[in-house]
Amino acid sequence: MLVNATAMLQSAERNHYGIAAFNTNNLEWTRSILTAAEETQSPVIIQCTSGAAKWQTSFQVVSDIVHTMVKTMGITVPVALHLDHGTYEDCFKCIDAGFTSIMYDGSKEPDFATNLARTKELVKIAHNKGLSIEAEVGGIGDGGAAGEIADPNECVAIAEAGVDFLACGIGNIHGLYPEDWAGLNFDVLADIKAKVGSLPLVLHGGTGIPADQVAKAISMGVAKINVNTDLQVAFAKAVREYVEAGLDQQGKGYDPRKMLKPGAEAIVARATEIINQYGSAGRGWE
Repeated sequence: MLVNATAMLQSAERNHYGIAAFNTNNLEWTRSILTAAEETQSPVIIQCTSGAAKWQTSFQVVSDIVHTMVKTMGITVPVALHLDHGTYEDCFKCIDAGFTSIMYDGSKEPDFATNLARTKELVKIAHNKGLSIEAEVGGIGDGGAAGEIADPNECVAIAEAGVDFLACGIGNIHGLYPEDWAGLNFDVLADIKAKVGSLPLVLHGGTGIPADQVAKAISMGVAKINVNTDLQVAFAKAVREYVEAGLDQQGKGYDPRKMLKPGAEAIVARATEIINQYGSAGRGWE
């Protein structure tokens, strides 16, 4: 069933487990994520960036795929359809398209005042329509040895704007982490959590963060962990092995359904591992 993400993340924060927010890139991704969530009886967040939406034609197509598959697959666990790193304009597109949750990434704005003003505006609009909303303080970089560190006082201001969960930079980055990555800054995380209280926090760039660091972040109030690259790597590895084994040249092995199947199965397997790691399995009705 499709819901907004507020209740599931409040439960995760309160009970110290994490909910995976998996990015979808196409129909196979959506089906595989939903399969893993249903088999583990875990709540799940399916999210989409503007780039992935463009690849799939539009946010409306993404929404139609998720809504239809949740219904036709008979999914019984809570599923939120969320915008990932959305611009101000993207938020309105996703509201119109039937998303149940949005993220406004104001960290990319030229100044914090713009981030705060637009967050306040979008909070009112989202809540009036029954959607949950995430905002961000401290940009999440792409590569590098250390990600940006959020200002705890700015986190307080965004929290007071009424967001349902908050992404804050604590040294995390997108993509694969380099060997010289400095690790998560738990001192800043503790400071932010002390200032924002029970508000669920979000850890972007979940791929490649050591399991012990993720577990510590969850114990300190992180309730949502974003995962994208991890599933891409698993998918690519499985499809590459299929092709390198020459299976695409055997019989009708070139059929795209046959070629994509190993990748889809790899997504289910890896998503299942992540759900179990974060502790959300069996929490579908909590």
